[in-house]
Amino acid sequence: MTAATTRRGIVIGGGIAGLVAARDLAVAGVPVVLLEAGDRLGGQVRRHSVGGIELDAGAEAFATRTSVVADLATELGLGPDIVAPEPAGAWLYSGDGRALPLPATSLLGVPASPFDAAVTRIVGRRAAIRAGLDALLPVRVGASSRTLGELVRRRMGASVVEKLVAPVAGGVHSTHPDELLLEQVAPGLLAALAAEGSLARAVRALRGSAIAGSAVAGIRGGIVRLVDELQADLERRGADIRLGARVDEVRADGVLVGGRLLSGVVVVAAPGLVAPAESRTTTLATLVLDSAELDSAPRGSGVLVARNSRVRARALTHQTAKWSWLAERAAGRHVVRLSYESASPDLRDVARTDAAELLGVGLSPGQVLDFATVEWARAVRRPPVPGVAQVGEAVAGTGLASVVAQARAQAAGLLGWLLGGPLRGPRGRGESAKPKSRSVVPGKENNTE
Repeated sequence: MTAATTRRGIVIGGGIAGLVAARDLAVAGVPVVLLEAGDRLGGQVRRHSVGGIELDAGAEAFATRTSVVADLATELGLGPDIVAPEPAGAWLYSGDGRALPLPATSLLGVPASPFDAAVTRIVGRRAAIRAGLDALLPVRVGASSRTLGELVRRRMGASVVEKLVAPVAGGVHSTHPDELLLEQVAPGLLAALAAEGSLARAVRALRGSAIAGSAVAGIRGGIVRLVDELQADLERRGADIRLGARVDEVRADGVLVGGRLLSGVVVVAAPGLVAPAESRTTTLATLVLDSAELDSAPRGSGVLVARNSRVRARALTHQTAKWSWLAERAAGRHVVRLSYESASPDLRDVARTDAAELLGVGLSPGQVLDFATVEWARAVRRPPVPGVAQVGEAVAGTGLASVVAQARAQAAGLLGWLLGGPLRGPRGRGESAKPKSRSVVPGKENNTE
């Protein structure tokens, strides 16, 4: 018996982060117990049916700034089903009610060419000239920035932040760029700035000629297939998955569940269990539409919305224009998803009206074949609690790429500690083998379970 198998891993929370951490522990030979308080696994990644079409109810794509999600999908046998979005590009709905194509090449709205006509149309000529000064500024300007907003403001000016980067970042991460840590959302951007000498050239180096809105990938059949395969893989490896299991207390030697002590090394993937958790509410409204006008994808793969506009939606994704596999499944119908900061009783009509405005088409009530909403509480990122191994959105930040990368790094660190040496398992892709925070050291297993 190896050092790892003498200790049990206890993962609290069965969302994507908990599933990934549990699987990496199980692959390395650690007996795993996965405790989920709800009646299903996956957290904010799940499926629902709208108009008879099975859709992702949460994340429908993942960022491709690193290969971490694609690597995981490939390990789970989903590699052949990783798909790129259609090259239709994305649009911006400005504060004054104009719908404008986003710059041809950008990174979270940061333009690769400040004098591109698309940039000038969005931010104005004066702001574009200010953004162009980025090419003349010393490399040290902005080099110590912690957030995306700080970096762009110092290099390209406030107008580019508010009129271009903020709508894109808000649509992708539901957060203002001043709250997005560079290391999480744009790893390598500061290094590229140092190497290229300007922020615009850094974006060009990182994005090449990629079309705006294309820095993501999906999975044929939906991102939710990750949950299916993670669960199946854990079951094959003998993991003890317990639904409806509420943890009463996290202790030095394990956790209390229903008054019984379950001993082992604890990984917390449940926001609020070890510290107060803040959250932001996001409501996703999905419309299945009968509209010949949408056949030409008039606004590409979707529209991001400036916060001072008259439209209540924060972003719209024309999902059947974005994903060819979904267009085939929809059989001539169109699937459109809008995001809102809160729900309302009249959201069906609001979403239809917003969709018509953002897509530039007429949509009558009769053209709405079906409608559904999903409400999510998105955890606000905060520092991890010292002495506790934590994974998930609350410590990793938003987005599958951030969540999966942090969960795998945390699991790798725990395995390195448990095994007393190099990691033995599917990792080894450059992440540190040391945990960002070490879990509570378990005591002797002389308890009831």
